[in-house]
Amino acid sequence: MKKSPTLKTLQVIVYGLILLIFVGPFWSVLVTAFSGTSLKPGQLTLIPQSFTLENFRIAFFDMKVWRYLLNSLIVVGFGTIAQVLVSALAAYALARKKFRGAAVVTLLILTTLMLPEEVIAIPLYLVTLKPLPIINEPIYNHYAAMILPVVGWAFSIFMLTEFMRAVPKELEEAARIDGANDWQVFGHVILPLIRPALGTVIIFGFIMIWDQYLLPLIVVQDHSLMTLPVALASLRVDPTITPNIIVAATLIAMAPSVIIYLLLQKHFNRGLMAGAVKG
Repeated sequence: MKKSPTLKTLQVIVYGLILLIFVGPFWSVLVTAFSGTSLKPGQLTLIPQSFTLENFRIAFFDMKVWRYLLNSLIVVGFGTIAQVLVSALAAYALARKKFRGAAVVTLLILTTLMLPEEVIAIPLYLVTLKPLPIINEPIYNHYAAMILPVVGWAFSIFMLTEFMRAVPKELEEAARIDGANDWQVFGHVILPLIRPALGTVIIFGFIMIWDQYLLPLIVVQDHSLMTLPVALASLRVDPTITPNIIVAATLIAMAPSVIIYLLLQKHFNRGLMAGAVKG
């Protein structure tokens, strides 16, 4: 059945409006960042009047966005690696081991997803002020204060647990017959089979840690240790900085998340598809 010309025209109009709604704001951001004409706060433009990279130079060097970018990369790099490792180990214990209280542990882990960051902000701040048992030193105003609290993320643990439960037990039993221990089963049997899920967890974990604002705000006082989201918020209240420079700094902050998604897009899509058809 062929569609009438009127229906096709309406579809084109609807698709055009949807495209404008989603692409329009991002296009305005690009124009503002590359525009040589200084805009006033709250002013937007959709038509570029001049092209320049000066806004990025000022943001990156004069406003020292490079330093905040480096801090964010340090936090997100160590945080993502530690989070994936801890989540994978916790998921392996919950999915492949039988122990008393496993259901309670799972429930407690999932409960942490229901708590907003504002609820644990003050307790977390007080914990960072006290010396840790092993190092006997407080981690307040240190990179560790921004990394350790995000290591255990319930979303990553829950997702990897479900994928590990879907791995056939026969593969694990065959490996144990060949003499493999728990670490060998975990590293050579389980992890390769859940590689798509690991890619998905890395992407979500990276973005979660990268976008952290409240945590670095309350546990770091030294300005040189600020992460990019906190620094961008401080730049917004500076009257000497034009919106063009702020938007340019925002685009710099967006770049790592886009890059990590493009690099792991294949694993991300496989993880979503596997989760959709699992079971």
